[in-house]
Amino acid sequence: MDLTNDAHTDHISQQFNDELERVKSHLLEMGGLVEQQVGDAIKSLIEADSELAVNVRATDKRINQMEIDIDEECTRIIARRQPAASDLRLVIAASKAVNDLERIGDESAKIARLAMKLCEEGESPRGYVEIRHIGDRVRRMTQSALTAFARLDVETALAVAQEDKEVDREYESAMREMVTYMMEDPRSIKRVMNVIWSLRALERIGDHARNIAENVIYLVKGKDVRHISIDEMEKVLDK
Repeated sequence: MDLTNDAHTDHISQQFNDELERVKSHLLEMGGLVEQQVGDAIKSLIEADSELAVNVRATDKRINQMEIDIDEECTRIIARRQPAASDLRLVIAASKAVNDLERIGDESAKIARLAMKLCEEGESPRGYVEIRHIGDRVRRMTQSALTAFARLDVETALAVAQEDKEVDREYESAMREMVTYMMEDPRSIKRVMNVIWSLRALERIGDHARNIAENVIYLVKGKDVRHISIDEMEKVLDK
């Protein structure tokens, strides 16, 4: 059975409704903070803003605590309510999405740490154009994945999965360029390696955004779409 936005509003217990909505609300609140983290981490690196980088790393602790709190909410619902069918899918999907959001926060903190290193080195290395471009894409992916979750929008979720393929291609191209640059100028190796790790973190953020999108499709369609192609995913949506 496909899920709609009204599918969680027909319980005998209004308190159960409220608990489910609270989990969803807290997840989206966490998602908003994580989305801001991604943008700030990228900005701190490109603009050599060490103060902003420090703030990004400090906020990671708050994100970690939010993950723990929401996981506890999900555990309590399962233990007390023993939800069935679509309600259970919502709790499971939320718990998985929270884990991916926490990992996005970790990757953002990693980029902020690398930004601080690059600030100390005092010279802008090659690769910032790629970081800005891929960074903008994965930030939008994160935003779209959260929108898909909020609206139970499988079409937007599919678009996020499709976008991840493009990010992977751009990441591979950027890696080749960075390696070539280091070979041409061995003195740049240390600086460019920090850029490479930043690009890697961005690519992983894209992966986690895709995971959230895949959980939306699971939530709505009841079908696990991990590890299948985009074409197969489209067929699931058509059913």
